[in-house]
Amino acid sequence: MKHLGRAAAFAGLLLAIWLVKRDNPEAVLALLRTAGAGLILAGLAHVLPMLANARDWQTLIRGANRPGLAGMLHLVWIRESVNGMLPVARVGGEIVSFRLMRRRGLRGSTAAASLIVDTQLTLISQMLFTMVGIGYLFTHAASNALRLAGNLAWGVVALAPILVLFALIQHASPFERISGLLNRMTSGRLAALVGESAHIDRQILTIWRRRGVVLRYLFFWQPLQACTTALEIWLALHFLHAPVGVFQAIVIESLIQALSSAAFFVPGALGVQEGGFILIGGALGLDPTTSLALAGARRIRDLVVFVPGLVAWQLAESSGLARTRFAQAGARLSRASEGVTENSRT
Repeated sequence: MKHLGRAAAFAGLLLAIWLVKRDNPEAVLALLRTAGAGLILAGLAHVLPMLANARDWQTLIRGANRPGLAGMLHLVWIRESVNGMLPVARVGGEIVSFRLMRRRGLRGSTAAASLIVDTQLTLISQMLFTMVGIGYLFTHAASNALRLAGNLAWGVVALAPILVLFALIQHASPFERISGLLNRMTSGRLAALVGESAHIDRQILTIWRRRGVVLRYLFFWQPLQACTTALEIWLALHFLHAPVGVFQAIVIESLIQALSSAAFFVPGALGVQEGGFILIGGALGLDPTTSLALAGARRIRDLVVFVPGLVAWQLAESSGLARTRFAQAGARLSRASEGVTENSRT
């Protein structure tokens, strides 16, 4: 996977460079310079959808050790930064956030279940918003965009069985069954894993049974997240002197997210994102230069938000390691002092 990610990143980078060179690199750069600091403001607006994501993810967690909103925002920031910037097939961020949640005192099964259900609900809502974007293309775009809309529609059809499988498999205790199989293969050496996996399955079912939480996630928090993410597109196009309506910005964002998710194995959706902006922007009347400048604005967002997020991840890991070493040193000191006391008594 590591080598595949690097190869995909290199191929995507070549594609992105080719897309820029075949158009008019000077015009794209001139447009970006004209927008100036406005694109940084558009990138910083990504804090708003991260905040919405932090809150909707937080609602899936119960217990005394549930992180506060600021803590959840920190986790979302790191998760998105790892998934968006590193060759981790968009799952590395979940692994990192799980580690950080465990260090915050959250039970492993609770943390894992919240991450799994958050991913499931995000995929469902993403499919819904992709269908909205496709419907808009069918009804408003020019005739030459119908092929694009049709291809995207087939992609949604292909995704639907996966979502149905998500809904069905949660009742089959998948983690307990898999860990039980591994335990039998290792002659009972993974008995503890079987118990923890059973806890994860029960936690997942518990979250799905909280219908009010699930419905608010799908029909309030996720739409709010989609609208605030589209605000980045709207602001960027405003500063690029190519203003669009709010709903058009939502359509662009929903379809770009669908393409980026489909190309999950390409780090940062390099090349895929640039090509997607050209295709979708063209279908909505944006010229290739503006579409590529919009893709550049998205890359500026990555630099402004996600690179600091990677730094925050390293700081979190180092501080956690320091706390672990401090605790271990304290334990050793305690054992040593107990030994000295025992020797003095004898």
